[in-house]
Amino acid sequence: MANKLLSEMGLPKSIANVFTARNLLTAKDVLSLTEFELMEVLDVGLAEVTSAVAQVSEIACPPYQTVLFLLEQQIKNEFYSGHLPTRLKGLDEVLCGGIPFGVLTELVGPAGIGKTQFCMKLSLLASLPAKFGGLDGRAIYVDVESKFSSRRLIEIGVNSFPELFHMEGMAQEMAGRILVLKPASLAEFTESLQQIKVSLLQHEVKLLVIDSMTALVSGSLAEFSQIPVVVTNQVRSQSRNEVSQYCFQAQSRDDILEGPATFDSHLVPALGIHWAHAVTIRLVLEAKSGERFMKVAKSPISPPLVFPFKITSSGISLLTDAGVEMTGPQINTIRNQGNNDIINLHSERL
Repeated sequence: MANKLLSEMGLPKSIANVFTARNLLTAKDVLSLTEFELMEVLDVGLAEVTSAVAQVSEIACPPYQTVLFLLEQQIKNEFYSGHLPTRLKGLDEVLCGGIPFGVLTELVGPAGIGKTQFCMKLSLLASLPAKFGGLDGRAIYVDVESKFSSRRLIEIGVNSFPELFHMEGMAQEMAGRILVLKPASLAEFTESLQQIKVSLLQHEVKLLVIDSMTALVSGSLAEFSQIPVVVTNQVRSQSRNEVSQYCFQAQSRDDILEGPATFDSHLVPALGIHWAHAVTIRLVLEAKSGERFMKVAKSPISPPLVFPFKITSSGISLLTDAGVEMTGPQINTIRNQGNNDIINLHSERL
């Protein structure tokens, strides 16, 4: 608004012409000067300057907005932006329809917990015809760690949507809608991001998956594309003297029992605090007492909830659609029963 042209503000001709003659062309040019400076520059009286400044200020200042107006705008934007339904009823309900368009959604958890399974299912859902509940588009899958399995993708499709995948040639058509990139280095990964931006404009891309993230990617990519962008985040070891540098902390169960004297290393998510702030939705996957759990650990539209889940031939399935609300540090931890580790995202001891 500060760059709005004075010529478009309907000022009296006498004062508007003087502004133009003195090369004061925008609201910012005028409002950056005091009234006395304007009197000197324009060679007019205080009354004329005061009137002109008031008019410029009124037009340049953004109007107030009621909470009701903001709520209506949010609903309108969500309607036009949309969501990618996950087909997990409980999760879709708390996320108001599924994975939202135009923001970054992160899946964080240890290897083998089910992140890639979830991403492959989302890729299929983005590619399905609209009459089957999909987005009828393409998906770009950046397979950084060579975990993508075309056989598993087809298996998930056949078991999740048998009526579609048993149609002649449909499995090949669905597989042809998922574009897989396999960057071998960070340089290739960076180059692939530029290719992705071009593809988003040229093709009906409805989902971008990066599995897994080992380098930061700007959240502006999600805003630029206005599609769901899903990234996965692994965990890594971290020495004790690095702990204070990150907000994502972890500690071994043995260390909890024996005390800090034996605390030498931690497991932490591979991406640190800067990445954490770039993420809008964070889903934490963990294993505990022989069960797997999915937590909605960060979301501006839902409370922190946890859902038990299992991995089947059709991908991830929730054991119950009724999520349990969690409070305290538990929502920000990742337990990996196989490695006997507790990963704490906010440094609290459990």
